[in-house]
Amino acid sequence: MGNGLSEQTPILSGLPSFQSFHIVILGLDSAGKTTVLYRLQFNEFVNTVPTKGFNTEKIKVTLGNSKTVTFHFWDVGGQEKLRPLWKSYTRCTDGIVFVVDSVDVERMEEAKTELHKITRISENQGVPVLIIANKQDLRNSLSLSEIEKMLAMSELSSSTPWHLQPTCAIIGDGLKEGLEKLHDMIIKRRKMLRQQKKKR
Repeated sequence: MGNGLSEQTPILSGLPSFQSFHIVILGLDSAGKTTVLYRLQFNEFVNTVPTKGFNTEKIKVTLGNSKTVTFHFWDVGGQEKLRPLWKSYTRCTDGIVFVVDSVDVERMEEAKTELHKITRISENQGVPVLIIANKQDLRNSLSLSEIEKMLAMSELSSSTPWHLQPTCAIIGDGLKEGLEKLHDMIIKRRKMLRQQKKKR
């Protein structure tokens, strides 16, 4: 593990992949970012330690209509002292995955602040955001509508497409569905940007 690149094909068929997407995984420490990354890569639960810098993996994922897509994930540590570095990882990114701990009510306000801060950076205007509501399997987890409200999703810029996905990273529930939504949002944005270029 660590910072190595590995070409694994979990959840996936060996179809040729034509598209690669640069995706940054952000969120507060202990939200489950690295668990999400390695569940996608190995299709199993990997016990992780807090990320001090970043982990990066290229992962091929088969989406809905059996199209294989390569995601180049950058999973960046979420400790407070590392958060100022987030913006250097989101430069030129295709999408942002923001992981929240559905049980950690106390820190939801902090998560909201960081989410709004990163989406307001001028280079991130319009970049699709997949919010992963992790740990939905736990009894005292917040509902999606509660999370949406606490993160003030309605206050995100109207140019920022987003999707809130309930997940359990340990068993992988909801991750693939979330990535499909993110992929759709990225493709839609690319088409829009192409059309804007043509109009100029």
